Amino acid sequence: MNALIFAAGLGTRLKPLTDTMPKAMVPVNGRPLVQILIEKLKGIGVNEIVINVHHFAQQIIDFVEANNSFGINIKFSDETGMLLETGGGLKKAVRLFSDEQPILVHNVDILSNADLFSLYNNAETTTLLVSQRDTQRYLLFDDTNRLIGWKNIATGEYKSPFPDIKERPSRGLAFSGIQVFHPSLLPLMDSWQGKFSIIDFYLSICDKVEIKGCFDPQLQLLDVGKLDSIAKAEAFL
Repeated sequence: MNALIFAAGLGTRLKPLTDTMPKAMVPVNGRPLVQILIEKLKGIGVNEIVINVHHFAQQIIDFVEANNSFGINIKFSDETGMLLETGGGLKKAVRLFSDEQPILVHNVDILSNADLFSLYNNAETTTLLVSQRDTQRYLLFDDTNRLIGWKNIATGEYKSPFPDIKERPSRGLAFSGIQVFHPSLLPLMDSWQGKFSIIDFYLSICDKVEIKGCFDPQLQLLDVGKLDSIAKAEAFL
């Protein structure tokens, strides 16, 4: 099993902690977020991980190497020159994997009770883990759980390759920051250069290829993105 950890973000909402460390190294119950996730991924059978790095990148690299890569194959996708966002980061990182298996992609600052093993093994196409929670931006899915668009309920903005998206029956669900990416989509990414959002890429092709949403009504999710979320994360774990 292959996994990509998105750990390149600046972590601005976690200042002042991230003035001296990357958010991946923020400790929760004595363990950095990146260690918590690596150990979880290893526990479900992931044997190859790529971590993208930017902010205080060397701290993450040194930590992983000091722990002998936690007994699995871990590589680093270096974005110190420029942050590539989720789409550009994924496109760059994919070439570091030794095979063309699907990739479990996971934000380093997300804690959840998600069954990642089942998500990975049941994903027949690129699949986004989604939940029903309050947010301003929703991914829109049809009655077969196929991605068809995006909506910002605060501004009324839509994104979709379907011109009749406003009239189409759809269900709005929130993206969890966890997904399974199928490398079969890489040729469609050829024209996308530099930094770009993976969600914008999906929204540009969802009329041509099937991108699914996996809705888990039992999903519990915590974004460790702010200082006051660290105590919640400690209780969650």
